[in-house]
Amino acid sequence: MRKFDPWPVFFKREFSRTWPFLVGFAVTGAIITKFSLGLSEEDAKKSPFVQQHKR
Repeated sequence: MRKFDPWPVFFKREFSRTWPFLVGFAVTGAIITKFSLGLSEEDAKKSPFVQQHKR
Protein backbone atom coordinates (compact mmCIF):
# COMPACT_ATOMS: atom_id res chain seq x y z
CA MET A 1 0.00 0.00 0.00
CA ARG A 2 1.34 3.43 -0.97
CA LYS A 3 1.69 6.11 1.65
CA PHE A 4 0.35 9.61 1.10
CA ASP A 5 3.11 11.98 0.00
CA PRO A 6 2.38 15.53 1.24
CA TRP A 7 5.24 17.24 -0.66
CA PRO A 8 3.46 17.81 -4.00
CA VAL A 9 0.49 19.34 -2.20
CA PHE A 10 2.79 21.52 -0.11
CA PHE A 11 4.80 22.78 -3.10
CA LYS A 12 1.69 23.51 -5.14
CA ARG A 13 0.14 25.53 -2.31
CA GLU A 14 3.34 27.40 -1.45
CA PHE A 15 4.24 28.16 -5.07
CA SER A 16 0.86 29.78 -5.63
CA ARG A 17 1.59 32.08 -2.69
CA THR A 18 5.28 32.85 -3.31
CA TRP A 19 5.59 33.08 -7.10
CA PRO A 20 5.67 36.94 -7.11
CA PHE A 21 8.64 36.90 -4.74
CA LEU A 22 10.46 34.27 -6.81
CA VAL A 23 9.87 36.14 -10.08
CA GLY A 24 10.98 39.44 -8.54
CA PHE A 25 14.08 37.82 -7.10
CA ALA A 26 14.97 36.34 -10.51
CA VAL A 27 14.43 39.64 -12.36
CA THR A 28 16.44 41.62 -9.81
CA GLY A 29 19.26 39.07 -9.96
CA ALA A 30 19.32 39.21 -13.74
CA ILE A 31 19.48 43.02 -13.76
CA ILE A 32 22.29 43.12 -11.17
CA THR A 33 24.21 40.46 -13.08
CA LYS A 34 23.81 42.32 -16.37
CA PHE A 35 25.11 45.58 -14.93
CA SER A 36 27.91 43.89 -12.97
CA LEU A 37 29.23 42.06 -16.02
CA GLY A 38 29.06 45.25 -18.06
CA LEU A 39 31.34 47.12 -15.63
CA SER A 40 34.81 47.62 -17.04
CA GLU A 41 38.06 48.35 -15.20
CA GLU A 42 37.94 51.99 -16.30
CA ASP A 43 34.43 52.36 -14.89
CA ALA A 44 35.59 50.84 -11.61
CA LYS A 45 38.52 53.24 -11.37
CA LYS A 46 36.19 56.23 -11.86
CA SER A 47 33.50 55.02 -9.46
CA PRO A 48 33.52 56.61 -5.99
CA PHE A 49 31.60 53.61 -4.61
CA VAL A 50 34.26 51.14 -5.75
CA GLN A 51 37.06 53.36 -4.46
CA GLN A 52 35.45 53.56 -1.01
CA HIS A 53 35.01 49.80 -0.75
CA LYS A 54 38.34 48.78 -2.29
CA ARG A 55 40.61 46.96 0.14
